[in-house]
Amino acid sequence: MKKSKDENTEGQILDAAKDVFQSKGMDGARMQEIADKAGINKAMLHYYYRSKQLLFEAVFKNAFSLLAPQLNTILNDDSSLEDKIKNFTMDYTTFMMKHPYLPNFIIQELNRNEDFILKLKENTGFPNLKKFKEKVADEINQGLIQPIDADQLFVNIIALNIFPFLGKPLIKAFTDKDEKAYKTFVEERKTEVSNFIINAIKKQ
Repeated sequence: MKKSKDENTEGQILDAAKDVFQSKGMDGARMQEIADKAGINKAMLHYYYRSKQLLFEAVFKNAFSLLAPQLNTILNDDSSLEDKIKNFTMDYTTFMMKHPYLPNFIIQELNRNEDFILKLKENTGFPNLKKFKEKVADEINQGLIQPIDADQLFVNIIALNIFPFLGKPLIKAFTDKDEKAYKTFVEERKTEVSNFIINAIKKQ
């Protein structure tokens, strides 16, 4: 029972911290507010996480650990490049719609602490581009796609997928969309982005 209670408490802390970090940012978040939202006292919060930085990293890693292995599987399976692009875009967008705070977490933390990503790279499941690059080279050699640098292609995929979440207020303002219309717009990008990239690199 004690183990279950501890796990439940930690889950409550991470959920509360996620909400506070999302609304207040790393600098604006307060440990007391997180403790109150989690329904525990501040001493208990510090028992689990000695500092706000450690708590922030735990929230980030918890979400990232759900996404990274999923994307890594897509990048390294034996599917065609076209299927990789479609599946990557579908899974990434679906995940980010459930965890919209994550892209801003990434940017915030990298701006504050450039070494943070190195900690993430040490974890098993961190996306590896080796097979993705091999697939790009193979399909270029077969004449299926235009010559393109695999790193450039991957960054293009990431950029087109991540910006609607990073630039949400800007997109809503430019396109005059309310929250409901914005969500529909992002849902449509699951096919729009993959089709755009595939058509751009496909050999004519």
